[in-house]
Amino acid sequence: MHGCWQPPLDARWQYQLQAKPGVADDTGGIDVDICEPPADGSPCVTPDVFDIDLYVDQKVAGDGNFVIDTAAVDAIHAAGGHAVCYVDAGDAETYRIDYHRFVTFDRNCDGCLIGNPFSQVFPDEFFLNINNDQGQRDFILKVNRARVAKCAKAGFDSVEWDIIDTYEDPHSGFHISYRTQLKFNTRLANLAHEFGMSVAMKNDPSQVKDLLPYFDFAIVEECFQYHFCSGNPDPGEVAFIGSGKAVFEVEYRLTRATFCDRAARLGISAIKKSRTYSLFAEPYRPCR
Repeated sequence: MHGCWQPPLDARWQYQLQAKPGVADDTGGIDVDICEPPADGSPCVTPDVFDIDLYVDQKVAGDGNFVIDTAAVDAIHAAGGHAVCYVDAGDAETYRIDYHRFVTFDRNCDGCLIGNPFSQVFPDEFFLNINNDQGQRDFILKVNRARVAKCAKAGFDSVEWDIIDTYEDPHSGFHISYRTQLKFNTRLANLAHEFGMSVAMKNDPSQVKDLLPYFDFAIVEECFQYHFCSGNPDPGEVAFIGSGKAVFEVEYRLTRATFCDRAARLGISAIKKSRTYSLFAEPYRPCR
């Protein structure tokens, strides 16, 4: 990881993967000036780290227009912040510019690649088979290499690889072993480093022991909602913090009053976003 940016433990973060026309159009819909009061009601604070999509939301760019969000990255840097490039590594999103590549591979291998819908909330995303009996994993990594090259060219500081815990999900349509998931995730981490960027481990708490040396910080969703970041012994988040690596956490359904104090005790940088799981600029409700 030599030379890669690593977020400090006390960094504040913002998670914005969606945008609305008429809001910060000059920066791809990413509101880099957002400032909101923390949970204690003190004066508003701005994020240090923005986790945003590689592409401008098509509601802003126009349907069928795939515009890399360099303007947002430049504005984040100009304000003294850092930008994390969101890339969905473990499932196929039908609205992506490269989705047809997955469909073609899946057709040619008689359905060996694309699995079940990710969830009822995200029915336009489908699990990918990261086994390699027909070259699936090699193909997925090849597609993601092209994506992360675009992140690097746009000036992003880091990568968030999403959907890297398929082996734990019984609804994927595939049997993925612990070892197979581990191999896939380490390859993704190394790929980000190869392009000079740091890398976030997204969820996947049960593999922290093995993955901690490869990942530079963690991004966790709903760990207080589902009680997996305050267990005894702690399953991983404290291991990151104890190694000097930040943990960014987001809750959707809980109120800040129910999790901010616990996040502070653990040293986790936590925010509250929409209960609908949408990720527009607002709400941005930081704990501190």
